[in-house]
Amino acid sequence: MELSQVRLLVTDFAACYRFYRDVLGLEPQFEAPDGPYAKFSPDGGSAGIALQDRAQMAQVLDELGEEPSAHRSLVVLHLDDLDGYCAEITRRGAQLCNGPAPMTDRMRVAHLKDPAGNLIELQEWLATRG
Repeated sequence: MELSQVRLLVTDFAACYRFYRDVLGLEPQFEAPDGPYAKFSPDGGSAGIALQDRAQMAQVLDELGEEPSAHRSLVVLHLDDLDGYCAEITRRGAQLCNGPAPMTDRMRVAHLKDPAGNLIELQEWLATRG
């Protein structure tokens, strides 16, 4: 078994699509700015981050409930140059909630939210696990 993707259910698909493509700089597998689905694959061949229109999934399941009112997920992206990437994405409109700052003696992190309120952690590893 392998992880294929983490899929985020979003209400404003277009805003989230632009955020992941234009602000975070992730490459979509195919252009789909109006949805209802898109997958972004980070460099390195890891599992992707996908967006799914929340209303469409509610139709598929015949239920879905209200949007969460608090954080229910955390997307984590590993980077080699946290400061450089944070400077780049803030120029493109991202607003950091925290950092870049040390989290442990092994990593530095920064946090931000996408337009749907999903929490994203950017990590730079200072030391590998031994």
